Amino acid sequence: MNLTLLGRQACHLCDKAADALAALRDEFHLVVTSVDIDGHDDLVRDFGVRIPVVLGPDGEVLAEGIVTEAKLAMEFGRLCE
Repeated sequence: MNLTLLGRQACHLCDKAADALAALRDEFHLVVTSVDIDGHDDLVRDFGVRIPVVLGPDGEVLAEGIVTEAKLAMEFGRLCE
């Protein structure tokens, strides 16, 4: 499953989201692309106060803010049904 993690440098919640995704990588066959929104004005406008944001393969927001392994596993299970 191809995912995008939107975040910023020096963002502790972004680091925690990345760790949660890494913990689930093998179980759900994840390929995660990290994007620093500060290099993209449109992403800052759309997601600036919402980061970290995990986007699914179709661009759907799967999780944002406090991203946990449990929240992600529930969303991934829903996608795999």
